[in-house]
Amino acid sequence: MKTLVFLLFIFASCTGMAQEVPFKQLRYDENYAYLAQDTSVNWYHKLKFNPVSTDKSTYFSFGGEVRYQYFYFKNQDWGEAPQDRDGFILSRYLGHVDFHAGKHFRTFVQLQSSMASGQEEAPSPVDQNPLDLHQAFVEYTGQLNNKQNITLRVGRQELSYGSQRLVAVREAPNNRQSFDAAKIIYGNKNYKLDFFYSHYVPAKSNIFDDSFSDATQFWGAYGVFTKIPFIKNLDLYYLGLHKKTAAYDDGKGAETRHSVGARVWETTPAWQYDVEGLYQFGDLEASKISAWTMSANISYTLYQHKFKPQIGLKTEVISGDKNNADGRLNTFNPLFPKGAYFGLAALIGPYNLTDVHPYVQFNLSKKLVFAADYDLFWRMDRNDGLYAVNGKLLYAGKAGNSKVIGRQLGGALEFTANRYLFFRQELTWFDAGDYLKEAGPGKDILMVGTTVTFKF
Repeated sequence: MKTLVFLLFIFASCTGMAQEVPFKQLRYDENYAYLAQDTSVNWYHKLKFNPVSTDKSTYFSFGGEVRYQYFYFKNQDWGEAPQDRDGFILSRYLGHVDFHAGKHFRTFVQLQSSMASGQEEAPSPVDQNPLDLHQAFVEYTGQLNNKQNITLRVGRQELSYGSQRLVAVREAPNNRQSFDAAKIIYGNKNYKLDFFYSHYVPAKSNIFDDSFSDATQFWGAYGVFTKIPFIKNLDLYYLGLHKKTAAYDDGKGAETRHSVGARVWETTPAWQYDVEGLYQFGDLEASKISAWTMSANISYTLYQHKFKPQIGLKTEVISGDKNNADGRLNTFNPLFPKGAYFGLAALIGPYNLTDVHPYVQFNLSKKLVFAADYDLFWRMDRNDGLYAVNGKLLYAGKAGNSKVIGRQLGGALEFTANRYLFFRQELTWFDAGDYLKEAGPGKDILMVGTTVTFKF
């Protein structure tokens, strides 16, 4: 209650303040140096830009986020999990300080606290991680010439690329993910190249115990090229992964996997498209990896209409293993995807899957948006199983013969009070298909989710 009262006080204080720069998903991408020219004096601007040198080139910037979520599931895990009659609450607190020492040097530090309350079973570390160092890096930026910049960033940091199908901050579940990494960023206004090497930071359940781990190594190169004739925008990338232990329906062991892919995308007032494809190769113990995926997200917006209705279609095919005894692993690995891959309920992960996903969206007002979607899921291959978003095998391939996983209907109402305060109400119904009924209880799932987010 004290936290809510404090947030209301901050909200009331901030609503009258002009602030041009929106909050970004990667908070370290925000830049408040423009406030050096701001002649107004208020506490919030001093929070975002606090100079400590006479020329104002050395300054501190502070920010954070508080998020509360309530969830209620009926027949969670299709009836496998204990029934929770009251639901549960997830809360997350993020706070950061961004220190700029002149135009070239910078340090960014962020703490994260994630808590879970009311779950029937003991929460996992990705839902409950009381307090840890989420990000802490140093950075040097230099200018090669009038058009090209290069940045070296070393330390714990978030990574996010493209549509976040492969590398994401993981807004859901509760605990965002990070990497201990060294990264070089090079480019100009028409292209950007990232080269990085990292170790994934696994979440642990105690205070300040998310220590360095060599269990998962992740490296790669990612290029974004814009203003290309005809195709407009293009992403090209190579991503490498080594895990000491990985498990699939086909087997488990040490995994080294390489991903090579491309993404074409564009956003106009009317048309939006995002088409991506990639191929994976490598080894899982003695098995050779050969996996792939193709996805498309195409939508059209009647932007001159009062409610700006948007009609879209997402679809993807994701390879599964064809034969457990052929010495080849065909199961696709989505690496580090966004948690809410197919909605906030996050029931299914992007492995061994065919998905067709039409959706609509209406801007009921400048602050209120309604969206609805309908998802149809099939297993790509009968010999492979069904996986969770985190890669856990939910049901083995041999547990059922049908390819039909089920259908998911979802609806969401989003209200953006202002740039600081955001509300979302979501309802998801999953109609279990034949495979789920063959492999387990196969009960239909109902999920109700409420999200309140405050950023500053």
